[in-house]
Amino acid sequence: MKTAAVAATLLLLVAGALFAYNRLKPDSPPPSAAPVELEAAANITHWVTADRLNRRTCPSTDCGIVGQYFFREGVSVFAEETGWMRVSRYYDAGCINGRSEWVDSGDDRCVPENGVADGNFAEWVAADLLSETRPPDPAAGATGVEAMISGSDDFGKYRSTFVQAAEYLIASGCAEIRPWLKSVVSYRDQPVYFTYCGALSIPNRVYLNAETGEVFR
Repeated sequence: MKTAAVAATLLLLVAGALFAYNRLKPDSPPPSAAPVELEAAANITHWVTADRLNRRTCPSTDCGIVGQYFFREGVSVFAEETGWMRVSRYYDAGCINGRSEWVDSGDDRCVPENGVADGNFAEWVAADLLSETRPPDPAAGATGVEAMISGSDDFGKYRSTFVQAAEYLIASGCAEIRPWLKSVVSYRDQPVYFTYCGALSIPNRVYLNAETGEVFR
């Protein structure tokens, strides 16, 4: 009986481990994927000074892009190399058939020259687009509708367009307006942003083309 009980316990432990593994398997590229090392995250040490800052698999513009940082976003620097800074620990590159699932564009090969070694890589960014001082907030002093959407991505660039679109939504009956967020999936390569008219749900999502001013669902 004891042997059977021990065997049953071991089976439950294995099943639990497999369940946890499946929960943690990569299914979509994270904004900044969790590192393999179980260490405390480093403190924010630098700030992004560009509208967009590509996160690459190695310190070269030839390396794959796994995502982007936004203006004034804080980052942790783990290492420096001439002209580049490493902004993550090394983590699983998500290699399938020799290609990394995390790479959004560019070189996705799981090879050392693309920063992938033993199935892991880290994220690197151009050092000249980081600063130890956070850039001024373009929304400083905003009031009224501007204050409601002051946390919008690229607020400094599309401030007036965002405000006009928000005012239009309010006039159309939206009781609550949130900041405009860049669409990085449906309209990745277009100047399209979205917000919510009401509760945070897909039916309440509203899009804005910041170049044309078109508001659509």
